[in-house]
Formats: sequence, structure tokens, C-alpha cells
Amino acid sequence: MLGTPHSETYRYRASTDNVSQRRPVLRFASLGMFAYGVYSVGWAAADLIRGARLELWAELGLVVFGALLVLAAAFVRVRLPGGLAFAIGALLGLQALAVHDAVHLQTGVTPQIIRAVVAITLALVALAGSPGVERKAR
Repeated sequence: MLGTPHSETYRYRASTDNVSQRRPVLRFASLGMFAYGVYSVGWAAADLIRGARLELWAELGLVVFGALLVLAAAFVRVRLPGGLAFAIGALLGLQALAVHDAVHLQTGVTPQIIRAVVAITLALVALAGSPGVERKAR
């Protein structure tokens, strides 16, 4: 019988209660990744409009990796297998370009450290919200 408390869907919904508690964590991580990706694309677009201070390939790299991070944020949110790895790859690409940009813009190490801390925090928050991470209470 469908809809009775003893059906399969009832047991399935009852067993996923702990997963629904992780949704705010995944929402935070995916929104943070989305914002970081949009920031990277916007920064590159604004730099191209004002007059590029970096090489064209570096600006286009920021656009590509930023767009990949925006796409990966959606994958992280829906818990697509490999979505977090995809997001980490995009974050690493943006970090590599941050190293290149720091040399050309002579901004030093501080912006790189801030970007790295943001990227690591977002990846760890997404990992904490993934369903594969189980907390053992003892």
C-alpha cells in the first residue's frame, strides 16, 4: 500500500533526516563558491573594460575558472558525485592565477593568502556537509 507508514518511501524519508540537517552547510558552501566565481569573472571583465593590466590569457583564465566555479557550485549544492573535486579544481586554477596576478600587480602575498583561506574554508565546509562524512558519537 502506498502512503502507509510502513511503505518504502516512509522509511526512506525517515532515514534521511540527518542529511536534511546538512543542507544549510551545503547552501553556505555553494553560495560562497558561486560568489567567488562571479567575483572572479566580474573582476576580469572590469579589468578588461578599464584597460587590461594583465595579459589577455590571464584575464580569460580568470573568466574560465570563475565560470567553472559557478558551475561547480551548483554541482556541490545538489551533491553530484565529483562536484566537490570539480570545485576544488576550479579553486586551484583561480589560486594559480592569483599568484600570477600578484607578480604583475605587485600586491604581495596578502591577497593570495586571503584567497587561499577562503578557498580552503569553502572546500572544507562543503566536505563537512557532504553525505559521505559521518560523525560518530561515542
